[in-house]
Order: sequence, then structure tokens, then C-alpha cells
Amino acid sequence: MAAAAAAVVVEESDPLVGNYGDLPLEAVQSKEIYGQKWTRVGSLTHELKDQQVLVRGRAHAARGVSSKMAFLVVREAGYTVQCVLNVSPGVVSKGMVKFLTGLSKESIVDVEGIVIVPNIAITGASQQVEIHVRKVYCVSKSQPTLPINLEDAARSEKEFEKAEQTGEHVVRVGQDTRLNYRVLDLRTPANQGIFRVQSYVSMLFRQVLISEGFVELHTPKLIAGASEGGSSVFKLDYKGQPACLAQSPQLHKQMAICADFGRVFEIGPVFRAEDSFTHRHLCEFTGLDLEMEIKEHYFEVLDVLDNLFVTIFDGLNENCKKELHAINQQYPFEPLKYLRKTLRLTFPEGVQMLKVKKSSQGLSVFMNQSF
Repeated sequence: MAAAAAAVVVEESDPLVGNYGDLPLEAVQSKEIYGQKWTRVGSLTHELKDQQVLVRGRAHAARGVSSKMAFLVVREAGYTVQCVLNVSPGVVSKGMVKFLTGLSKESIVDVEGIVIVPNIAITGASQQVEIHVRKVYCVSKSQPTLPINLEDAARSEKEFEKAEQTGEHVVRVGQDTRLNYRVLDLRTPANQGIFRVQSYVSMLFRQVLISEGFVELHTPKLIAGASEGGSSVFKLDYKGQPACLAQSPQLHKQMAICADFGRVFEIGPVFRAEDSFTHRHLCEFTGLDLEMEIKEHYFEVLDVLDNLFVTIFDGLNENCKKELHAINQQYPFEPLKYLRKTLRLTFPEGVQMLKVKKSSQGLSVFMNQSF
């Protein structure tokens, strides 16, 4: 690929013209196997010092310092790395610097270079190493002007409040705009974090329950009648017969227990045609359902749930620090506090606690009733 002709207008006299430019379409059509090895941006650490790497990502930001020097920040899967170009005879030309500074944001690029560990901390990228560029190619060029600026879409309410106090004008990306250009909105750090945390929760949910002897099911979502009372259904016509979208896998889970599966679970879509007067209208969501037989006491279920939630919370805190931080930057939240062993209260114990509390909102009258 390094030898592929670059489809970009450059100076014909540039001897390094083959080291940069727009990759021709043929280079990414799987016509040949070049045997190249890409390094993920998130894997760029001090251990790779002085090694040559090849990364592919989006041009997050490009800045020219002069005709002989430029910086490029490459982003992949929420991680960013700073790439440096310095004109050097036989290595980097002025044409290469000019090409890099002309890259439009969000273009997909391939960058090849040497990993360098700087003496000072890097504040403009997540990775604390630099790539001193030797080759750079544009794989897919984005439009020069995008309908959404990622910096605008990633702002928090706190930033808007600060801007209002200082009189600074900042762009607020509305909900309709976000949804119209969702493919861009999903690239913000917070959205990247949200979906990766969601994925990790599903993985931990599945792992814990399988280790507890559960069997994963995939139940029908197009059924003949309501699967759960108390909630409305989305009705539809199925080849002349009435049908609806499943509100829950409850019926099928119970069938599985009666069919001697013992313990079952499912991760799947749930549909509820319920009216809502809030801005959080969950007519479709992903349900994490489980069902199990009880041998002696319902505390058996609580034991499973206790282990399940603590394992999920521990896993998120240990393995999703970057994602949680990104979410917290735009949507601030307090760190989750939980007990290693979940507190359990019997009904009489709960009643006694309420009696002691003696709420001023009429609860004391309620507590005077016999149980």
C-alpha cells in the first residue's frame, strides 16, 4: 500500500510523493493482501517506544505550525494520539506537511511512524506518546464542513452556564439535529462511553448467570397476544391475523422453567405501547430478564441478584474508568456506592424502621394501622 499512487495534487518534483496522499479506491477493495499490521490507538503506550507503528483512525484535529511543521490528532474508538510532522530530508517533505494540514476533520487516515515518549505530559490526547510521522494517507475524505461539530455536541450544561456568565457564544446542538445526524453525534466521547458501558453490562450479566447455571434463551418478539398484563401493546396485522410485539419474555421464561431448564435468562428488546408524559418515553428498551426455580426460599433469588449486581458494579469500576469519566464530563453523576453484601430487611423490620422515622407527611397515621 505504501507504494500505491496517491491521488492528490502535489508538486511533481517532490521525491516523497509516494509517502502521502489520498489512497486510490483499489487499495481498500480487498483485491490484494499487503500483510500490514495495524496498532490500535488505545494500545499506544510507553512499551512501544522507538517502534514503528501503523494506525488507522479519524482526523480529530490538524494544525499547521509552519510550512515545515504540523500536528495531527488521530482518534479511534474514543482514544486519541498526537502525530507530529517535521520536515526532514528524505523523510518528511513540505508537500507532506501541506497535505496533512489540508485534511478535513473526521476523515479516515492511515498514519505510519515512530513512537516517541515526550518529556512533558500531552494534554491534547489520551495517549501519552507521540507518533513521529513517516507516511500519511487519507483513506476516506469527509466533507470540509460538517453539520455537527463534535466539540459542540460534547459540551456539558456546566460549560453552557459558564459561557453564559462570561458572555461567550457557544453552539448548542439540539435533539433534532443530533438525531438527524446521529452517525456524527455517536462519535462524541460521552456517547462512545455510554454504548461501551452498555455492552460491558450485557457481557457481565451473561457471564455471571452462565456461571450460576443459567441457560440463555431467545424468545419470540412477534406473538399472537399480550404476554404481560398491565401494559399496552403494539398491535399489528400479520398476514391477516392479529399480532403484537412482545411486552416481555415472561411467558416464555415460565414455559422454560416448567420444561425443566431450571434457570434461564435473556437479553433482548421489550416493547411497551404506553403513553408517557415525561421526556423519558421508553416504548422500546433492552431488557435483562432472568427466571429461576426456587428450591426452598426466595432468598435463593436474592443471592443470585446480589452476586450479579455487585459483580457488574465492580466490573464497570475496574474496566470502564475511561468510559465512565467521558460520560461524567458531559453528564455529571455521583460515584455509585454499594455494599459488598446487599442489605436485606424483612417486612416487619421495614415497618419498624418507618415507625421510628415518623414522617411528617402523614406516614405516622399510616403506621398506626395494624399489620
